Amino acid sequence: MAHDTVEKTPVTLLGLGAMGTALARTWLAAGHPLTVWNRTPARATALASEGAVAADTAAEAVAANTLVVVCLLDDASVGDVLADADLTGRDLVNLTTSTPAQARARAEWARERGARYLDGGIMAVPVMVGVPEAGGHILYSGSPELFERHRRTLGVPVGTTYVGEDAGFAALHDVALLSAMYGMFAGSAHAFALIRKEDIDPAAFASLLGDWLTAMAPAVHQTAGQLRSGDYTEGVVSHLGMQVAGIPTFLSTAEQQGVSAELLSPYFELMRRRLAEGSGEEGLTGVIDLLLR
Repeated sequence: MAHDTVEKTPVTLLGLGAMGTALARTWLAAGHPLTVWNRTPARATALASEGAVAADTAAEAVAANTLVVVCLLDDASVGDVLADADLTGRDLVNLTTSTPAQARARAEWARERGARYLDGGIMAVPVMVGVPEAGGHILYSGSPELFERHRRTLGVPVGTTYVGEDAGFAALHDVALLSAMYGMFAGSAHAFALIRKEDIDPAAFASLLGDWLTAMAPAVHQTAGQLRSGDYTEGVVSHLGMQVAGIPTFLSTAEQQGVSAELLSPYFELMRRRLAEGSGEEGLTGVIDLLLR
């Protein structure tokens, strides 16, 4: 066991919020030597009792190991925390939530300071960290060589998915996936509002709703295929003309149930606009092109 511990890549981790602490504990449990730093020293002290080395400053923590993982509040925090650190020769992995533009700028900033850079988008919540069956993963973009060098270590807390050499791609994928999640939550909120005043058990309805959303999820692959081919009629079962014809039923039902349609109305309006362009035999993929205007 001691031999395995010696062979594990040492890690420096800056930022010990809920996510950072979860990451830290999984690396410690796997036998990776870990140096930690946090603005609130008490969090680092707590991990020191579990085997981590608590650094007094961020610069000291960076100097301790080649692999430096940053999990802070925002992009500005990354610049502030690392302002006095010598990044020369360091492998900087930034898991701080940012925009694609911020990630690209931060990659250049790191290169100018002599560091190799990977950006990461965390597709997990803290309770999923260290639990492989939970399905959490982190999206990585930037240097493919750097990703391969540390893939095994980075995969200890959660799974890893490399999405491209452009440093902004992890952040872009992160926001795109979360945007889809919020769209799903919006539709679910409307659905629950429709039944809210009725003698319907929300738990029983949730079972039906979950099954229905799961059954509809594969439609994203048809959308991707149509975007690739440019043929928005390919494989369509419920064409746009038919779906637009059903909109009044959705709006009337909402009105009758005393529910605002504000979560659905913008999407319905896009459907109508697309149909007005003469695309009645398409599915819903053409709505994407309207959003690009």
